[in-house]
Amino acid sequence: MITISNVKKLFKTKSGSLTAVNDVNLNIKEGEIFGVIGYSGAGKSTLIRMLNGLESPTSGTVDVNGKLVSNIKGGELRKARQKISMIFQHFNLLWSRTVRENISFPLEIAGVGKKDRDQRVDELIELVGLSGRGDAYPSQLSGGQKQRVGIARALANEPEVLLCDEATSALDPQTTDAILELLVDINKRMGLTIVLITHEMHVIRKICHRVAVMEDGRVVELGDVLEVFKQPKEAITKRFVQQVTEPEETKETIEQLVREVKDGKVIKLTFVGESAEQPVITNLIRSFDLQVNILQGKISQTQNGAYGSLFIHVNGPVNEVRKAVDFLHSAKVGVEVISYD
Repeated sequence: MITISNVKKLFKTKSGSLTAVNDVNLNIKEGEIFGVIGYSGAGKSTLIRMLNGLESPTSGTVDVNGKLVSNIKGGELRKARQKISMIFQHFNLLWSRTVRENISFPLEIAGVGKKDRDQRVDELIELVGLSGRGDAYPSQLSGGQKQRVGIARALANEPEVLLCDEATSALDPQTTDAILELLVDINKRMGLTIVLITHEMHVIRKICHRVAVMEDGRVVELGDVLEVFKQPKEAITKRFVQQVTEPEETKETIEQLVREVKDGKVIKLTFVGESAEQPVITNLIRSFDLQVNILQGKISQTQNGAYGSLFIHVNGPVNEVRKAVDFLHSAKVGVEVISYD
């Protein structure tokens, strides 16, 4: 569906040349939700803007469903963009137009007749959960409702690709989850290929099938979301994964608990996929002469399965602790003895 080959993007600045995207190669499959994550300045926004021709690569090619977006211009590019829609962090709605008129706007530009426009707009308003709000203006909508209008407008011309540029960054957590669930529903119903960029691992965890991690213009890690959670390789990826698995308040709590432990060990267990659904702790307690105390834990769902972490305090004979750790490894559970100086 999307092939990015040896893409580089340079910007000229007063102090010289700035490399925003540096030799990126990606293949995004038809119908998948693909995430690009990175901190500010990583190059992710520039990369996604090259997918619809808002930016042109300095070198390399961008192929979207058989069209070299990196090489076309003018009317051909405008036609291609009808199949590559985009939603934005700050909604970009027309404030003098109602919900219906905002959604209808791209259909007007495409020359679609009024009867067909009205029918399509009705379908989209229902699809995104805005029934009864068609005559409202953006100033009368909540942030989540505005983004739903943006999504409906992006879907008006029945695109093949939906680009999401930090589409939930301006929303509160509950509204973010609702918008992400809507995107998953659209992906399943329409088979739409979705490419989103974000700096929040929660967004990646919740809806993406695969993820590319960007740093300093390069893709430094790429893989299925569950595998990246299971075994992050790069330091930056580990920091992103910890946003979900070990938020700051959890880390502080565990640090305090570890300092208070005088006997035994505090162990972090990591569960991925099938192991997250097994009664591992029950089996551990039944099989070994140990005291096991659960300190804190969390299980999250990804598009490809469950991922969870659990902190436990284990106390007992050294040889029993060793056997227990071997048992946990055999159960395909990640095991890490935690200590803080």
